[in-house]
This record gives sequence, C-alpha cells and structure tokens, in this order.
Amino acid sequence: MICVYRTASCLFPCRFASRLIAAVLDFKAKINTGQLPVEFMRRKPLCKELYPLLFSSCRIPGPKHDYIAHYGRSRRSPTHITVVRNYQFFQLEVYNSDGSRMTESQIHGQLLRIRSQSWKTDKEPMGILTSEHRHTWGEAYNRLLRDKLNQESVRMIETGLFSLCLDSPVMRISDEKYASRKAAQVLHGGGTFSNSGNRWFDKTLQFVVGEDGSWGLLYEQATAEGPPVATLLDHVIEYCEKPDTKRAPLLPLPMPKKLYFHIDREIKRDIEHAKQNLDILINDLDVNVFNFKKFGKNLPKQHQMSPNSFIQVALQLAYYRVHSEVCSACDIATQRMFRGGRTEYIRSPTKQGLQYILAFDNPSVSREAKQELFREAVDAYSALTEAALNGHGIDRHLLGLKLQAIEEGMSIPKIFMDTAYGLATHFKLRTGQMPANNTDSVMCFGPLVPDGYAVCYNPQADHIHFSITAFNCCEDTNAERLARTLRDTMCHLQEMLQPTV
Repeated sequence: MICVYRTASCLFPCRFASRLIAAVLDFKAKINTGQLPVEFMRRKPLCKELYPLLFSSCRIPGPKHDYIAHYGRSRRSPTHITVVRNYQFFQLEVYNSDGSRMTESQIHGQLLRIRSQSWKTDKEPMGILTSEHRHTWGEAYNRLLRDKLNQESVRMIETGLFSLCLDSPVMRISDEKYASRKAAQVLHGGGTFSNSGNRWFDKTLQFVVGEDGSWGLLYEQATAEGPPVATLLDHVIEYCEKPDTKRAPLLPLPMPKKLYFHIDREIKRDIEHAKQNLDILINDLDVNVFNFKKFGKNLPKQHQMSPNSFIQVALQLAYYRVHSEVCSACDIATQRMFRGGRTEYIRSPTKQGLQYILAFDNPSVSREAKQELFREAVDAYSALTEAALNGHGIDRHLLGLKLQAIEEGMSIPKIFMDTAYGLATHFKLRTGQMPANNTDSVMCFGPLVPDGYAVCYNPQADHIHFSITAFNCCEDTNAERLARTLRDTMCHLQEMLQPTV
C-alpha cells in the first residue's frame, strides 16, 4: 500500500469531498475522451495505458494467487463510487440518468445524506478483513461470498470507480509530529479503534478526507505506479482551486444505497483475528515525515547535478553514518517509455558512491577532493538511472525468467538459490521520488524487508519533503534516527558545495 498525504485544505469535509469527487470524475472524462496531455520524459512520450486501469479496478484475493479485476472495460461501465464512514459502506451514483456527471452541489447533498445515516460506529469493520495476510484474507473472502447479500455488497465495492473514506478526527499532537501522524492515518487508518475500518485495502483508489480538513490518497500498487497517480493528484489540486460555476438541476435524487453484510460466527471470528493482526502491524510501523527547508532541487541544478541523483547519494551516506555499512538499496525507475511498461529497480550503491562515503568524514581529504568525489558519485548514479529508463535494468528481467520457470514447471535456475543473489535482493533501503508538480504532497510506503527502511521524497524548488518508515520490531532500524542523520547530512553537503565565509 502507498499513500499520498496532503496538508489541511478546508474546514468543511463534505463540501471539499464533493469537489474532490468532481475533480476525479473530470480527470476520468479527459482519459475517456483522449484529452489527457501526452507526457514526456527526456523528450520521449510515455505510455498512457495505466490511466484507465485506475478506475473501477480492484485486487481480488485468490486461493493461490491474487489477480486484478478491471470492471471499467465492461459494456456497461460502473457509474458509482463507494463512500465509507464509521465502518459503513454506501453506494453513491455520481452520474445522472442521461449520462452526465453530477454537479458538485448534487454530490454534496448526497454526501450530507450519507453523513446523516452513519453517525453510529457500532457496526463491524468489514474493511479490516482486507488488511489480513493475503492467504488468510483469501480464505475469509470465500467464506464471506457464500452469502448472497455479502456477494452483492462486495461486488459494489470492487466495481466502484473509486472509494471515498470520510474519517473521524484524530487526536491532535505536537506540530512536529502532526505530519507523520496524518500520513500514517491515510496509510492504515490509525488502528481498529480509529479509522482502519474505513478502508477496503484492495481497492485501487481510496481518497481519504478527515474531519479536520486534511486529505490524502491511498492506492493499491498492483494496478499502477506513483507517476500516474501523482498526475491525478495534480489535476485534483488544480481543479479544486477553481470556483464551481455549475448549478445543480432541480431534480430529486435517489437516496444513496447502504451496503449491508450478513456476519455469521465464522466471519465474526475472521474480523476479530484481523483486528488483532492489524493493530500489531500498525504498532510495529514507524512513520517519520518531515520537510527539509534548507534547500531544494535548485541547489543541485546550480551545480549541474541531477536533483534525484544528489538525494540518492545523500541517502546512501546517511545510511552509512547510521549503520557503518553500505547496504543493498534500490530506487524506482519508470518503464513507461515502453508500451505497457511498469517499473525497474535502479540499484543505488556504486563504487563511486562508496569512495565518496569513505572520504566524507576523513579530515585528511580536502574539500575540493570531496567535491570531485561527490560529483563522480552523482554522475555514476545518473548513468545507472539512464540505463534503467532505457530498459537495461536486470531485476525485472530476472524476475520474469524465474516466474516463467515456475509457471512451466521447470526447476528454478541455481542463480536464484545462490546466497549472493539473496543478499543482492535483500533491499534494506527502498527509495522513491514523488514526481509532484509544485505541490507539497508526501508519499509514503513500507519497507521491503523487516530490517530495512523505505524513504520517499518530493523535491521542490527550495525545500524537500521526506517520509521514512521502518519497523519497530527491528532493533537496528530507527526511522527518527535516520531522519535526523539525513537532515544533518544534507546540511553538510550544502556546506561542502557552498561553504559559508
């Protein structure tokens, strides 16, 4: 699961949520009519096949393997979204009978109706089942669908264009930790006594709007990567800044349909187990979000360096300063310069990076020499990025060979059983850049391994938003310590490049 978190935007959640829904429907209309601008990277157009898959799609648990269902491709495309509040799900039609999109005021009126019907929180949090281990959830899913009422309700959630989660307010804590708390809220809902029951984690798009006006987007990565979702987010932000000039037609609207579930003893037991396991997971995940304000991507550009490569070398250095070792690490490169492309790993550690790391705290190395070593490390990473973007990475290729061998019943090649391969793919540092256009969004996701970190960042002109996650169960990792060291490292790099007189 990956979440994109936004700072507070309004004090009227339903009013803002109605505008948000209208913005997303406008984005979908642009996709359907071919009005979405062509995106370019390094003067090459990017594939747009992922965009239609964002809507009316859902991850479905299977007995052995999950699969992604895309309901928007059917002859009668879904015209509803799912709204969930206080653990209760509602089917909300967002198109009129003539096929036109509902206006913001129409949607707002319907959201107020849902709000008035969902004050009590004494319902079973069905959505928490989707947080379980995939095999456990797959078995519970089959039990759930034995009942026809449950089948219909689950079907409405899975086929909806997207979901809207109207969350109750969370306890306000210090300003320093508020961003981290809100990011965690969007990511997992805060636990079974908070808003975790307001999620259906298999759904591709879930927009979360809190009572305090903050909002975010949670998405299931099996369907799409960050860049298309970030483009959607940019459109929502731009749309929401425009005034609403459309007047609602004076037509009575049907009451939003509440989705009911029949919960027998087995399902009740499944929910209780899911509650316990989810709270354990949430308590184990440490989320640290901060805004580095000393400089942004303009500083690397002034020195003719790639901002992303600059930050990647800084992350390698910060990790080394915390753990006294260079670990297996990866960054994400898009493959959308190819039709149907998804992602490839950029293996971050380089020989040049190690040379600079070892020289960084060495007082016998001059500042000029450190500058040169740093530039070489940044350039080496930029070369790796270029190779991965052009399809010359190794990880997806190797993964494809391994899965093909399994699918065809062949013995798995020995390389995949080798200790060196296991160490090389045990990524203790998973990183990613949030490609947001001049918006202060924060993306966060969890580590790939129990003793690792996940670091995501959004570089703006004069500041950089970071999110760092780690697991508390590992005594070696600490998100706050890495965040503190990263801040310090970034300041040292600035001093190295632009020493104060």
